[in-house]
Amino acid sequence: MTRRTYAISRWLLTLFMVGSGINHFASPEPYVGMMPGALPAPLALVYVSGVAEILGGLGLILPATRRLAAWGLIALFVAIFPANLNMAIHHLPLGTRELPGWLLWARLPLQLALIWWASSFARRAPR
Repeated sequence: MTRRTYAISRWLLTLFMVGSGINHFASPEPYVGMMPGALPAPLALVYVSGVAEILGGLGLILPATRRLAAWGLIALFVAIFPANLNMAIHHLPLGTRELPGWLLWARLPLQLALIWWASSFARRAPR
């Protein structure tokens, strides 16, 4: 990956994560709805994951925090996988929107793509 591609990719992930994190506060209902029932305090967990997304995204900006932020995002993507799996298994709506079953299942490999994307910033930047 060239330095330019690396920077563009990093800024795209930063914007994606910060935007997603903000959405956890602006519209928490869809996220609460996908939480497995066994987890306590779903709204609090939505807010915690929103903060983690915002901090992880912002952490990608500075070289001093980039690698730690990338590892934090990887951990976050692994941690939220059960909610996405729960949504697919139980065919839960995304807020008030019913999604086709295939789309709910297609979201699961997306977690792997996000882990791969974040992992590219867990290593040293290209020179």
